Formats: sequence, C-alpha cells, structure tokens
Amino acid sequence: MNSNTTTIHDPKNPSHVKTFTFDLAYWSHSGFLKDQDGKLISAGPSSKYSGQSEVFRDLGQGVLDSAWQGYNATLLAYGQTGSGKSYSMIGYGANRGIIPVVCEELFKTIRNQDKNKQYQVTFSMLEIYNEQVIDLLSKIKKPGGLKLREDQQQGFYVDGLKLVPCDSYAQIERLMEQGTKIRTTASTIMNATSSRSHMVITIQFKQIFLKEEITKQSIINLVDLAGSERQKSSGSEGDRLREGTRVNLSLTTLGNVISTLAEAAMGRKVLHVPYRDSVLTKLLQSALGGNSRTVMIAAISPADMCYEETLSTLRYAERTKKIKNKAVINTSPTAKLIKELKAENCNLLSRLAGLGNSGKTVADETKELRYLLAENELRIQAIQATWEYRLEEARKEWEQQYAVVTQERRMMETFPYLVNINEDPQLSGVLKYFIQDGSSEVGQSSSNAISLRGLGILDKHATFTNVDGKVTISLRDKCKVIVNGVPIVVKTKLQHLDRIIFGSNSAYLYIGPPRDRTNEDLSRYDYDFVQSELAAAEGFSVDKLGATNRKDGKPDPSVLAVFHDYIKLMPLVAEANQMSMELNKELKLELKVKNLASSDSRGYDLQKEIIIKVMHQVTNQVWVWSKPKFINRKFLMEELYQRFLDGDDVQVDQENDPFWDPVEAIHLGTAHIWLQSLAYCMKLEEQMELLNSEGMEEAVILINIIPCFPSGRPFGEDDMIIDPLELLGKRIDFQIHILQCLGVKWIKEVAQRGIQIGYKVYDLPCSLYTKPAWKNVNPKIDELVQFSNLKTSHEFLNYLQKNALIVDLWGLQEGCAELDSSQQDMPVTSEGSIIIDNAKAGMLSHTGLDTENQITELYQKLLKLEQETELLRDINRALREENVVLKEKLKDYEAETHRSKPLKSPMKNQAKLPPSAPKDTRQVCNSRMSCDGEFAKALKIFYQSMNVIRGQFLKLKHCRSPLEEHTMMQYC
Repeated sequence: MNSNTTTIHDPKNPSHVKTFTFDLAYWSHSGFLKDQDGKLISAGPSSKYSGQSEVFRDLGQGVLDSAWQGYNATLLAYGQTGSGKSYSMIGYGANRGIIPVVCEELFKTIRNQDKNKQYQVTFSMLEIYNEQVIDLLSKIKKPGGLKLREDQQQGFYVDGLKLVPCDSYAQIERLMEQGTKIRTTASTIMNATSSRSHMVITIQFKQIFLKEEITKQSIINLVDLAGSERQKSSGSEGDRLREGTRVNLSLTTLGNVISTLAEAAMGRKVLHVPYRDSVLTKLLQSALGGNSRTVMIAAISPADMCYEETLSTLRYAERTKKIKNKAVINTSPTAKLIKELKAENCNLLSRLAGLGNSGKTVADETKELRYLLAENELRIQAIQATWEYRLEEARKEWEQQYAVVTQERRMMETFPYLVNINEDPQLSGVLKYFIQDGSSEVGQSSSNAISLRGLGILDKHATFTNVDGKVTISLRDKCKVIVNGVPIVVKTKLQHLDRIIFGSNSAYLYIGPPRDRTNEDLSRYDYDFVQSELAAAEGFSVDKLGATNRKDGKPDPSVLAVFHDYIKLMPLVAEANQMSMELNKELKLELKVKNLASSDSRGYDLQKEIIIKVMHQVTNQVWVWSKPKFINRKFLMEELYQRFLDGDDVQVDQENDPFWDPVEAIHLGTAHIWLQSLAYCMKLEEQMELLNSEGMEEAVILINIIPCFPSGRPFGEDDMIIDPLELLGKRIDFQIHILQCLGVKWIKEVAQRGIQIGYKVYDLPCSLYTKPAWKNVNPKIDELVQFSNLKTSHEFLNYLQKNALIVDLWGLQEGCAELDSSQQDMPVTSEGSIIIDNAKAGMLSHTGLDTENQITELYQKLLKLEQETELLRDINRALREENVVLKEKLKDYEAETHRSKPLKSPMKNQAKLPPSAPKDTRQVCNSRMSCDGEFAKALKIFYQSMNVIRGQFLKLKHCRSPLEEHTMMQYC
C-alpha cells in the first residue's frame, strides 16, 4: 500500500499482480508501537503505519465538515470478518475509531459556537440481522423486529425506533455502551454472531440560526456492515436447499445496487436499481445514490489465506468509487412550518384589525379568526417545546444509567465475577455477572441469582458457592460446563482467569476476588484462545495437521488455514448439535479433516480441508458435508430454532428440513498400489490396507495386477524384461483383479450396509467401480478387468515407474444410489479389453522412425542420469552420516584438548587439526576431505551431462512440428 495505490499478488502465482487506485490507502498491519496510554503509533519516519488519528483526519473530519454545512453524510465500512471494519468504526481500548471521535468533536465544536444559534443532536443505534431491525437502545424486543415505513418527504424510516436527544458526548458514549450490551445479549439469545449483522448508527444534527430564522439539518449514517465473506461462502456448492438464507440478503442486494449505480455512472442504460430488495438498501437509498456525501472504507487482510476475499473486496471498492452522488444542503421542514404559521398569524391579525376598523358586527367571522390564531400559537409552542422536553427526559434516563454503572464498578472492586467472551472483540467484556457471598444459582430462569441465556443452558444449570472469596462450581444433572477446555463432572474450585463454557458455546472469563487479581493483560483470553484451548483438550493441534513439515521449517499457510477453519467451526458444530437435540432431530455432527493422512498417486500430500460428518443416531445413516454446505445449513437451522423459541410450529416437510438429506455413498478410504513391477512385466500380488483420511485402517484389500497377452493369458517368468524401454512403442496388456475385501469396519458397525471399490487407470475419463457387496464383513469381489495400451509411450512408462493406482473404498447405506459399475462408453479392443493411452498412441503413429529413435536414445540417457542422480544422493547421504560421526569424534577431541591444554586460537575449519592430534583422527579427516572431493567431482560430471542433454533437446526441438514439439515437451 503506497499513497493511494494498493498492490496485491497471488500467493500461489506471485507473478500474477494486480494494482488498484483509490482516494486513500492506509497500511496498518505492521510498523507500529504502543505508547504508555496503549495507543498505537508509528514506529518511526520509515514506517508506513497509519493509525486511527490519520484515518479520522482524512475521513472523519470530512464527515463532520459536511454535517456543519448542512449536507447528509454517510460512512460505510465493508470487508471480510476480522479485517478491521469494526476497529476502524468503533475502535478498541485507547485506539478509538471514527464514530466516537466524530461524536466527541461534534460537541466540542458546538461548545465553541456563538449563542445566537441552537443545536439539536439525536442519536439512534440499530442492528439488521436476518432482515429484522433490532433497536439497540430499547430494552423491549419486538417479535419480528421493527417495521420499515415509507414517507414521501423522508423516504424509508424505521417505525418506532428510539431517537435519543443528546447534549454531551458523555451521553452518547453511555448510549453506545448500552447499545453494545443489548447487542451482546441479543446475539446470545438469538444464537447469532455480530459478523453476520449490520450495525447502523444515525446522528441527526440540526442547526437553528435564531436571527436569520434559518435551519440546517444533516443526517449522519455510520454503518458497520456484516462480513463480506458470508456473501460467497455461506452457500454451498450444489446444496439442494436455498442458499445463504436471509442472512446474506442485505449484503447481496447492496452489491447489486452498487453494481447498477456504477453502470449508470459510466453512461450505461439502467432500467431499475434494486433498493427495495432488502432492509439495508431501503434505509441507505439516499446515501447510496442520492442526497449524501458518502465514503466507503474497504478493510482488507494481508494474510495469504485471505487472498480471494481481499481481491474480491478491492474489486467491490473499485466499482463503488465510480458512483457519483448529488448532495444538497437540507432545510428543516419544522423551521418552514413555524415561519408559515407566524406569517399566517400576521395575516389573521391584519384581518381582525380590518374588521374592527370597519365597525361591522361580524361576530362569527371574528370568533373563527381568533380560534385559528390561538391554534397556530399552540402549534408553534408545541414545536418549540418538544426539543426541551425530550432532552430533559433523556437526561433523566442517562442519570439512571449512570447510577447503575457506578454501582457495577463498586461491585467489581468487591466481588468475583464472570465477564463474557464473544467472537467479536467489540462485544467481549460487555456483560458482567457478580458472584456474591453464599450460593448463586445459574441458568435461564429469571429467578436465578445469575440469569444466563444461550444454547444448551437449562433453567437451573449450575451453582456457584462463594465462601470467603473461594468460589466453587457444581453441576445439575445432564448439564454441560467446561472449565479451561475440559468438561467437569464434580464440584470444582475456580481460579482467577479460568475460562468457563456453559451449554454449547456461552464462554466467560472468571475474575477472582480483588486479592487474587494481578496486572495481567486480560485481552489475551479472547474467543480464539478459548476455542484453541478446547481443541487442544480434544487432541487437535497445528502439529497434528503437519504444519511444520516443510523443508524451510516454516508453518504451511494452507495447513494453518485448515486449523483456523477448525477453530471457527467448533462452536458452530456444538450449537448445531444442541439445536438438533432440542428439536428432536437425532443428528450428531462431528468435525473431520479431509485428506489428513492422504496422498495422491505420486505420494504427495493432498490439500487438506475441513468437512463435517453427520450421523443419524437412530437409523445410523451418515452424510458428509463440506464447510460451505454446513454453514448454509446452520443458518437454516437457526431460522427453524428461532421459530421453536417463539412457540411457532416447527414441522417442515422433508425437502425443506435443514437437518435432512438424501442418503448417499460415503468415501471411506484409499489404498496405494505401486505399479513399478508392471513396467518389468512382473505379476503383483498385494494385500493392502485401505486407510481413511486420518490414516486409520478401514479394511484390507486383496488385489492382483497381472501382465498378460491380448488373449488374457498371464505372462510367465520368461516374459519378464530387464529394461522397461523394451516396451516403448509396443502393446502392453494387463489385468486388475480385485479378489476380496477383509474386515470392513463400515459393515461391522451396521450389518445392513454395503461397499463398492473404485479405481481409475491412467488417462481414463472416469473411475471404474466393482459391483456392490452387501451385509458381509469379508465380501468376495472377484472382479477382473483387462486393459490395453496399443502403443506404449514414454509418458505411460513414466506413469508405471513413478505412480500408484489409487483404489477407493466406498460405503453404501440402505436407500442410497449405487455407483455405476458399467463400463459403457469406454474404448475397447476386439478382445474386449479397455484401451488406455489412446491419444498418445495415435500421435506416435504419425511420428517418423528417426525421430522416435532420437527420443528413445535421449530417454535412455535421461534414465541413466536419473540412476546416477540416485547414486549421488546415496553417496551424499552416506557422507552426511559420516560427517555426523566425525563431528562427534572432533567434539570429543576438542574436549580432551581443552582439558589438557587450551588452544591459542579457535579452529577456522574442523578439517585443520594441530600436529599433536591423534593419528587416527587425522586419517578420518583426510578421508572425509577425500570423499568431499569425490562427491564434488561427481556433481560436476552430472551437471555437465545435463547440459549436453539439454542442448540435444534444443536441437531436436527445432526440427519438429508444433504438435510434436508440444508432445516432446510433455515427455521432458
């Protein structure tokens, strides 16, 4: 990030670079220090770090200036969860974000204005979750949320939203704390996370110029949007149920609105802008494409595992900057009304005076005029008095809240307490529950001393006992409590800073009595700490995933991404299991790592990813869901569960039930059958373990791979060859004979199940499957398939010598579709064997004999070089082992020499020994130097040979057609 440009490169393809240009670009990932107040500041002149003060100076001050001029202003924060949206908008600790600083600066400026003006500031705070509007300043939750209305003058507005008059920043600060507290409580009750909701803070700012009788009015919208990654990854690929539910609707619609407005700004014809398709876009219609000065912050992550999301955010922001709004200075309708009423009163007084001067007795008309005059005066007084009355009511409420906060602070200095730990750092530490002397019941019931809401928490869940500041916790029957990652079953004494989880996922930090407290930083005990602790207690860690198996010793980013996914999904799976239990769905979900111990046909590790194993506890049916599919289903489960909590009917047909899926075949495990023996026309008889993705045995397979004649007659010992190159250009026939599967765990668990075995040979377009075998732990398969390579290519020979045949074990369950075991659409010979390497055979038939001989010669040289390379590797390995022995001997010698006589100078090279060294030690060192020389000489010869071969390939390249050239390079 440099000035106003942002450059991003693909970690999988570093040469793939993209650069984006915006109005401003801030780097805040590194290059900072923490000052004594906890504020993050630049580490020095060379640092590119931009802190909260720089962001406010460039963006927040512009919002304030627009408001003072009478323009509407909007600030949107968009980006992936965890990228810094809420940090930019709200801030954390001493590093305050744009919203609190804007509010504070607004009141600072008001205090310095002259007294011929009046200022009115109202504050509102709402959350949009699942297309429901929740008022975060109201303690009363309306079922279904607040409704949106439309007015011709003000457009869309929230009916019944609490608008609080404020006359100081301290009042707004307290309101924000109150709103955050209600938001945290609501997220616990609704089982929702803040990353899926939008938060909108609206400040209505009115300036009344008393002398000029002019009123300027500005609406400031400060919007913290939901995590953008939900828009894409919450749906699953091919899930039969609707994708993403209503959780993503507002964000998806926002994207559609921005794209449409961007097209219109570029001069393209646009028939319809879909503002009305979601709650968020209705509320922000004016801000997005109308009367507002609007700024968007696009928060991005520099982590390579977030590359796709970061690129998507940058493209989104690039579209947004094309939109052009036309903001105007706003005149208050209230000021107009007062002016019109006063003008009307002047007119009425003139008419009354006129009637009196004329001396006419028109009593009825006079009475009517006086009535209208009095009514107008009352309306003027009501309009002017409304603000003072509302402000006074707000002050009273603020004083009550201040008293509650003061009381809470006193109790924190006296009693031990629990403080909540939330996935969103903004919502952690908001709720506090005090454990007073004696016994304190914990649970959902409002009669408890500590009333907790959340999935899996019962009415009477546990009991705290506080005796002289020593706190213990004991459980009720069938209740779940976890302390420091481990479920407890007996009465447990709590220590300061213990982590406690009630039910499925309600996490709290225990703060001990004042005498036990230290100055330790509590921020380290965050949501990720609790989940990592839970994972570690279950035996899951980064080391288990093999994150440090790379040659450079650094953690593998893809493996760290899997660990991150596992930690994030753990609480979601726990919540899904709890909902399943309460809704009597009989499902148990379990996190698994796909390809944890699996490799491809060449032995390289496969890409690991998180999957969710789903088991029906009554029917024993099993499903496997991908991460995106599970997240989508979890949203749907939450909708159904909310209806259950609301007392609505939760009976749904099977097709719309998020807990149900059609039965399917399940992949159980694989075996690797190495094919090198086939290159020498030798029969292979294997008894191999079929291992699941965790490396555990699922079954044993008996399989033979038999080289044969086209007729199917097996080769004898006399048909074996010494050099695989003898097969080049010739026909090869072989049979794969699967005899039996032994000890199938899948069928041991449930006798009604079955299996099928599948495999794919070389370049066949699809896998071949055996016929199903049901209800037998040791099923006999006895299926034989013959394959033919009509003209063996170098590539196929290479495949035989370096690849394995991957054999897959599939589990069948009652009602599931069997895998297609037919061999239709496969090319076959006249003898009925399946043809492989067909395309290569066709290409080779068009190649000249001389060129083919050249390829053969070069291929032989390459094979020879490979053998020499292996020999050199063996020599290198032996030399390394010898070096280890020599180093040990030298260490012993040095230790003995130091004891007898200190050396005058350190040895520059271990091979240089003093004349007094023992004779055998000098001989060993000379031997090692000789070996090193031989090894260096051999390496030199090897690289010289490689250069010769490379030159011959380049010569050959210039005398081939383009098609043949491509084929040749593939062989290389």
